[in-house]
Amino acid sequence: MRNRSYKVVVAAAALVALTATGCTAQGPVKNKPDRPALFKPGEEISYKKYGKDYPATKVKDVPGPCSYESISRKDYSGQTLKIISHAVPVIGEPTRLHARQFEEITGAKVEVINVPFGELHQKILTPLQAGQQAYDVMFYPSLWIGDMAPYLSPVPNKYLNTPGMMDVTKAYMDVATWNGRVVQYPVDGDRHYLKVRTDVLEDPKRQAAYKAATGKDLRTPKTWAEYQEVAAFFSGKDVDGDGKPNFGSAEVTKRDDLTFSAFISRAAPYVKHPDHKGGLFFDLETMKPQINTPGFVRALDDMVKAKSTWAPGGANYGLGDEIFSFGGGQTLMSYSWDDAFIQAQSPDSRIRNRVKAAELPGSDEVYNLTKKAWDKKPNQAPYFTWGWTSAVAKAARNQNLAFDYLCFFSNEANTALDLTIGRFGVNPYRNAHFDAAFWEKQGWDKAVAESYVKTLSGMEKSPNRVFDLRVPGVNGYMSALANGVAAALAGQKAPQQALDEVAKEWAKITEQIGEDKVRSAYQNVAALEDNS
Repeated sequence: MRNRSYKVVVAAAALVALTATGCTAQGPVKNKPDRPALFKPGEEISYKKYGKDYPATKVKDVPGPCSYESISRKDYSGQTLKIISHAVPVIGEPTRLHARQFEEITGAKVEVINVPFGELHQKILTPLQAGQQAYDVMFYPSLWIGDMAPYLSPVPNKYLNTPGMMDVTKAYMDVATWNGRVVQYPVDGDRHYLKVRTDVLEDPKRQAAYKAATGKDLRTPKTWAEYQEVAAFFSGKDVDGDGKPNFGSAEVTKRDDLTFSAFISRAAPYVKHPDHKGGLFFDLETMKPQINTPGFVRALDDMVKAKSTWAPGGANYGLGDEIFSFGGGQTLMSYSWDDAFIQAQSPDSRIRNRVKAAELPGSDEVYNLTKKAWDKKPNQAPYFTWGWTSAVAKAARNQNLAFDYLCFFSNEANTALDLTIGRFGVNPYRNAHFDAAFWEKQGWDKAVAESYVKTLSGMEKSPNRVFDLRVPGVNGYMSALANGVAAALAGQKAPQQALDEVAKEWAKITEQIGEDKVRSAYQNVAALEDNS
């Protein structure tokens, strides 16, 4: 159920929608009348015809304004839609697939540019700042909203009121909102959680061996300390009987490939105190960075120690490496995005239905920023990682064409299929996605499906959660953090020294952007974290 603030957002969007198509000097495009549909209501949809790499799974086209049947009535022949997205496969592949489908059923010409993660921010933002009409639709990490928002068209009311949009969880509607207006179109819901191999951790013989060696029960780790102990015990052992060693943990550690998110996952329970409101990354009053406080330092120290449990090359794993290391059975545990879990559950996976999801490991103590001391109390803090999002540029000449593409991209049929393809990077973001029965229909065992939906849906209710830093200049902040983490992992600097230097760099970035400007944006992040 939406809260009152969402209703205010919808009302504001209705006013904006009246002028959305006339926001460029070129003037609005006159759309052609609708034509007969190419699909029957409720027709079965499959990606099979697009290649052997796509599953033969079939789903029903759900009636509504974003359905295949409805969108196929649109005649966009003679018009071109320009899209920029991440490199294939993660989010880039579904962007291309749905562009091809959209061309086939509407007659539009859709041009998609795929860009590596390290270049995406600049390739999107630079033309926007220069007032150039480079792209109509953009796919990017949602934490860039502070930089992108001034150049985005608010989502019109007719799209906000579609059944699919109304089913987006509150957390991800909040992520799409800036200054009271929905300016990002939700297409993904990302969060970090723990994945483990149950065929190993729940095997009676291995449990007995672990008990004999450590005096402790082998179970799904509840804390990061326990995670390290389990990972260390199994690392280097052949648990599959294939003559090859397995390893304890796969983590995203490559400096330019989201290692900052992996670090925040490890830091979350040490730094997010349930009794401390109003700012995790900065002190909201002084805007002094808190990235070098004891909780963050403890987490980086943990991460450095974890190197002994990684596979060869694991100190330079990007997201793709982590997906296939856990999803392919090389490692026993992982804790990043959904993709590795979905990969493990793919029909051809050798560890299918031998895994389960659980909440991120917590800690036995949490640092209290108010008292400047550690509180000896168990703590757990779920982490909503940025997630891919999409948006329409104010400069897009045909706003209807652009929003119809996003409406089609995220319709119920496409999303149901996209969720089951691990490499796509499309993860649950609607309440309907938390239905274990849906996943059981994909061939998941009941226990696996229930562990998955319980873990993900439980994060929505937590009062002690962590969101990414969503402020202007966020790329600079996260790049500085990644550099610090990488220096510590490489043994070039001690964790405290590395994070002290990150804090200095953050202070410089804040000064350059403007303390009041960063504070104003960060207040929204703090409110999300406090679930207020």
